[in-house]
Amino acid sequence: MGKEFYIIRHGETALNKNGIVQGRGINSDLNDTGREQAAAFYARYKALPFDKIYVSDLKRTHQTVQQFTDAGIPTTQLSGLDELAWGEWEGKSRSDESILVFRDLLEQWTAGGYDAKLMGGESPNEVALRLQEALDEMLSHPEEKLVLVCMHGRAMRLLLCMLSGKPFAEMADFPHQNTTLYRVSMTGDQFTITDFNNTDHLKVEASWTK
Repeated sequence: MGKEFYIIRHGETALNKNGIVQGRGINSDLNDTGREQAAAFYARYKALPFDKIYVSDLKRTHQTVQQFTDAGIPTTQLSGLDELAWGEWEGKSRSDESILVFRDLLEQWTAGGYDAKLMGGESPNEVALRLQEALDEMLSHPEEKLVLVCMHGRAMRLLLCMLSGKPFAEMADFPHQNTTLYRVSMTGDQFTITDFNNTDHLKVEASWTK
């Protein structure tokens, strides 16, 4: 079975811009920049014959691909694509304390501690379980050959590790700017990343505004 996935991160939100922790528990809207990023992505890729769009439960992903949905492309919401939950730290601004807390957590993950999580949050292993459920659902439709997936930075990193066979300790190898694109092709049971952290659509948008 052959498939190609266009996997993108959602556009910018006010919390992204202001360095506030935003995970599964915060359902924020795109800001003006995020809407411009979404429009730029649509302008670049609107001619592609996407068979299906998959989004998370969070509206920032819905808003990012809204123009594709409005154009008539069927869209399905999967909670498995939600961002990792950061628990009690969600909604808090960057501080000396948060820097230390998150640094310690990332060090645990890099050392292979994939069950580590913040109070009230999720671990990489827990997110992987629901990501696998979402992936299984997407793979259960062989008629969908070209698929657009809009999700979230940390969850995207984990999914790309899963697809490429990398351990979660290497999740930092996958940068995730707002509306960045990863293209992943599937042949048989093999996934191959064919486009890495592509933000060319944003460069085109920037040239328009000069």
